[in-house]
Amino acid sequence: MKKNILIVGANSDVAQSLARLRAENGHNLWLTGRSLEALEPIVSDLRVRCQVEALPFIYDAESTVPEDLLLALPGLPDEVHVAFGYLGNPNGIDQASEASRIMTVNFTAAVLLMNSLMHSFIQAKKQAVMVGISSVAGDRGRKSNFLYGSAKAGFSAYLDGLRNFGYAHGIHVVTLKPGFIRSKMTAGLPLPGPLTATPQQVAKAIEKAVRKRKGRVYVLPIWQAIMLVIRTIPDFIFKKMNL
Repeated sequence: MKKNILIVGANSDVAQSLARLRAENGHNLWLTGRSLEALEPIVSDLRVRCQVEALPFIYDAESTVPEDLLLALPGLPDEVHVAFGYLGNPNGIDQASEASRIMTVNFTAAVLLMNSLMHSFIQAKKQAVMVGISSVAGDRGRKSNFLYGSAKAGFSAYLDGLRNFGYAHGIHVVTLKPGFIRSKMTAGLPLPGPLTATPQQVAKAIEKAVRKRKGRVYVLPIWQAIMLVIRTIPDFIFKKMNL
């Protein structure tokens, strides 16, 4: 069955790989970004290459009211992917604007958007799938990225609760935890090869999670084992570690 799939934050490498994969499966794509000009090459390529409907919409996590996006869409999507994020300065405790941006983009904006979508699905009695891209950084607070990690921890907990809330309404929610991704957002960072996924691997993991109605998914299984170990390290030892 052909679906209408909404990808919020479609300029990211992961989102573009996901859009290509889902378009190749014959689904229509509704893509959002902060600039229609930046989205146009993406939607044009999908239309020509995959012969599907691909439509661009404006959405800025820091300024767009979720209801405005929903009003702009041609209807309610069958599948939603919240793919935007902001790494920022991981330890910018002296920069209030930077801390606020990290929290707003990675948590507050994502929650408000998914709340609005969930409410609309329930009102329309529409079954749907919602995917939130979180992070392994939220599994335990670490000194190297405690601002970003805390925002993602909140988002992961929110997605767990939303999944339980949506179940009675036939709405499935997926929490995706990619680990390191080789992308524009991590360009220049020294990423460990065996622990780093490509955008294509993340896209395939998302498609599989949707198809099999998974709850929480680590893109690379090794991350589940790593984070299990990290969560069990006693606090008096963990605070001395350079993680």
